[in-house]
Amino acid sequence: MSVSMPTAQRWVDRWEQQQQRYAIDREERFTVIADVVEHVTAGHDVPRVLDLGCGPGSLPARLIKRLPEAEIVAVDMDPLLLALAHARHPDAARYVEAVIGEEGWTDALGLREPVDAVVSTTALHYLPEPVLRRTYTQLTALLRPGGVLINADHLSQDAAGCAEIAEFVGIRRAERQRAFDHEDWEAWWSAVENEPELTELCAERRSRGTTGSGCSVTLGRHVELLTEAGFGHAGPVWQVGNSYVLVALRP
Repeated sequence: MSVSMPTAQRWVDRWEQQQQRYAIDREERFTVIADVVEHVTAGHDVPRVLDLGCGPGSLPARLIKRLPEAEIVAVDMDPLLLALAHARHPDAARYVEAVIGEEGWTDALGLREPVDAVVSTTALHYLPEPVLRRTYTQLTALLRPGGVLINADHLSQDAAGCAEIAEFVGIRRAERQRAFDHEDWEAWWSAVENEPELTELCAERRSRGTTGSGCSVTLGRHVELLTEAGFGHAGPVWQVGNSYVLVALRP
């Protein structure tokens, strides 16, 4: 099901606004991700990037501006968000519908060569730990030696006291940026349900149960799982509150 450009632009623009409530310093996080990808792919004629949980194409749209020669494969399980991405950012990536972590999901990507970078923003925290462990192992097989995984997400710290302080710092940062003045997640989804052009896609989304729920894998546990999966060095390169850009290198 296709979506017209005006409709896609309207709803993706609203998405970008509401996401600022949850992703602290969102544009800076996107910039850091692009910095890492640019660094790892320096000297490559065609950087190859895989975006996990691409939503309506926010990250691919920014990466392709920084790296116009890149080949980006963007995967998501949500048919509505993918349709918006197709319409709003058609040239940014090749979009694939798949459920990250399910059996056969990597085959659905249609990758013919290893990728230089796997990127993700606020998507992997939905995965239960057993699925996350399996996914990290699968990603080592998709990355070339020297490739990088970049996960920009909300990750709690292992120490309860520090986790509470980090969350408070993030909330205060968002308040200073007036991010809480934006439409929230629930309001965006409630409003999009009333868009006539998107009625069928909304119904399909509901039928698949694509809402998801957050899990509680801590930053330290992510690093442990990445190490167990065969990644070399892993650690954060950027942080505000409990919002991180976590980087892992494939040996």
